Amino acid sequence: MAEAASGAGGTSLEGERGKRPPPEGEPAAPASGVLDKLFGKRLLQAGRYLVSHKAWMKTVPTENCDVLMTFPDTTDDHTLLWLLNHIRVGIPELIVQVRHHRHTRAYAFFVTATYESLLRGADELGLRKAVKAEFGGGTRGFSCEEDFIYENVESELRFFTSQERQSIIRFWLQNLRAKQGEALHNVRFLEDQPIIPELAARGIIQQVFPVHEQRILNRLMKSWVQAVCENQPLDDICDYFGVKIAMYFAWLGFYTSAMVYPAVFGSVLYTFTEADQTSRDVSCVVFAFFNVIWSTLFLEEWKRRGAELAYKWGTLDSPGEAVEEPRPQFRGVRRISPITRAEEFYYPPWKRLLFQLLVSLPLCLACLVCVFLLMLGCFQLQELVLSVKGLPRLARFLPKVMLALLVSVSAEGYKKLAIWLNDMENYRLESAYEKHLIIKVVLFQFVNSYLSLFYIGFYLKDMERLKELLLVLSLSQSLERQLRAVLVPLAALRFRLLLLSLRGLLLAARAKVRAGGEPVGPRRGGQRGCAGGLARRAEGACAEGIWGRGQPASRCRRGVHAAQCTDRARSGVEMRWACL
Repeated sequence: MAEAASGAGGTSLEGERGKRPPPEGEPAAPASGVLDKLFGKRLLQAGRYLVSHKAWMKTVPTENCDVLMTFPDTTDDHTLLWLLNHIRVGIPELIVQVRHHRHTRAYAFFVTATYESLLRGADELGLRKAVKAEFGGGTRGFSCEEDFIYENVESELRFFTSQERQSIIRFWLQNLRAKQGEALHNVRFLEDQPIIPELAARGIIQQVFPVHEQRILNRLMKSWVQAVCENQPLDDICDYFGVKIAMYFAWLGFYTSAMVYPAVFGSVLYTFTEADQTSRDVSCVVFAFFNVIWSTLFLEEWKRRGAELAYKWGTLDSPGEAVEEPRPQFRGVRRISPITRAEEFYYPPWKRLLFQLLVSLPLCLACLVCVFLLMLGCFQLQELVLSVKGLPRLARFLPKVMLALLVSVSAEGYKKLAIWLNDMENYRLESAYEKHLIIKVVLFQFVNSYLSLFYIGFYLKDMERLKELLLVLSLSQSLERQLRAVLVPLAALRFRLLLLSLRGLLLAARAKVRAGGEPVGPRRGGQRGCAGGLARRAEGACAEGIWGRGQPASRCRRGVHAAQCTDRARSGVEMRWACL
């Protein structure tokens, strides 16, 4: 659910509005004096909102918006009107409203669809829905001709989940295709080429992401995040985030529960193991046999559990895509396909192979050699530290901590390098792109994470150092993941909200200075939901309600604050597309 700021400084994606009056009991800013306007009581009062970001976090429910499409602040009117016209003509089922954010100067498309249109989209997409018990039960692909056999089809609020609505809208947007000879500025489209992915790859569209639904998020927060020693609400997770995300957390919970058995057995075995070397060797052999049996049973049991969940969620027999669309980032020379006789991009395979042999392979090997040399350097530093007498006991762990930090930093750097290499290799299909990216990343991650452990365990054969290094690596990597997942996004959100508040105050001060100290009231007779020249050039669209002209504020604003949607898209909103 996207969230809207209400209160001081809050704006929505609408045309420019008048400024809000000062809170009760607080004096208004002086009508004269530039310094007083910029540094007087008004700025001091607004400083309260800079210290606390709660003014931006006050929310109202979002209605009638499923997908938000944002554009850079440099987007011109021609681009917006061109894309809006193509969406209206190519996907008449969609309802699109265009809003302009006053502070960020950015435009956004608020996309939704009616219930009847979503039913037709579910039929086109082959969405699997539950069948009523009197018609056999189970799940099957939705069909408009037999819509009466599906459960809750009479209820518009209960039949489609938010994830299903967004899946249908995303399917329509992704399949908006260009005609022969169409172009937007310097972007020339091939015949039947998807428009939205190409514009997103070129940076013309900033983001396309689903809007969160706060009511369901609050329910998941109580039943999932804050629940202790309770089963995960997998069905609710599937309904909201989709099958892929739900299946991941199902596997994670199953794996965590299965780890109890080797943990208990290993603890008992360690307790009863004697101090002599023979007893330790026997214990290691017994524990190894136990792990072999446990891992086999774990895999077989998960196959059964995974198949059960796949059948329950309607993805067990879902057919794969017959034809995979080329990646929007794929580039090549234009040619006529010898198979389909349609125009397409072609990239010679020998160029990709040449780049792999002369660039990708040498760089990957050089990175592995650098990792090995850094590891040896950390071990030499540890030997130097151990040779110095009188140092505190914690000093002996500093080289290990340094090695753990180098492992994390090198992993991030190599991941960026692997993505760049994959982009330069220019794969046509997304599946081939992901396959080669996984090969590069997994190979380096394996060497980077376990080379030092193998070196100490099998070459130096020092079990005490191996235990210490394993402990330091485990704790440091766990701490690093927690910092990256929790503290870094929180700090980034606070910083963006602070910048947004400062920018709003600066724009408000400039507006007051230009107005000669007079309060700026709401413009009467102006466009609502449209701004500037774009509003004047789109009277036809506004007259039909496409841009929300003349709608009540409660519906026009829709509780969506574009700046917050953009800031939070990377902290969880984008994860919802992984399941669509």
